[in-house]
Amino acid sequence: MTRLTALVSVLTMLALAGCGTAPVVEEATATPTASCPPIPIQECVACEARACPAAVMVERIVEKPVPAPVSGPATAGELGLPVIGAVEWATVEPPALRLEALIDTGAETTTMNASNIRQLEKDGTRFILFDVVEPESGEVVEVEAALQRKVVIKRGDASALKRYVVRLWVSVGENRSLIDVSLTERTDAEYPLTIGRNFLTDVAIVDVSRRHLLD
Repeated sequence: MTRLTALVSVLTMLALAGCGTAPVVEEATATPTASCPPIPIQECVACEARACPAAVMVERIVEKPVPAPVSGPATAGELGLPVIGAVEWATVEPPALRLEALIDTGAETTTMNASNIRQLEKDGTRFILFDVVEPESGEVVEVEAALQRKVVIKRGDASALKRYVVRLWVSVGENRSLIDVSLTERTDAEYPLTIGRNFLTDVAIVDVSRRHLLD
């Protein structure tokens, strides 16, 4: 009994000693981790699309005269001569009259209708004065030119007609020549001027089926 009591005492003492020396483990309390506050998502307000104003078209019409293309007369033959019609406009100088002319390859000399033909002499030189009617205005124009010669024209009835020949500048198209012109007082002539071979030779080719090819 004594041993048992002693053993219980020892065990009691050991138990008490164990309780005094055993470390007391306190349960750790988990500290909550600090976190950032939630950031609210801000939605960007979309800008309203602004349409550009429609372009204003300002039209300005500018009219500019365009010259018609200039083309020369047709050419023919080995020499490439211009082709002219049976009737063309011609200019006679002096006094720069524009006359409708018959182109006659059968006539040797150019002939112009005139009136009031007369002869005078100045300083030993003989001149011829004659009148020509300006077609557009009807005005009578007096022309003075040096006498070149006189010619006698024989008619079918065996009569003779004397004509004066003067030298004048004659232009048809781009061709201009100083030639002899025979003056006649014919009143029944259809055209005031007849262009003969003394102008046409090596200058132009005549198409008798056409008129005014140079206009």
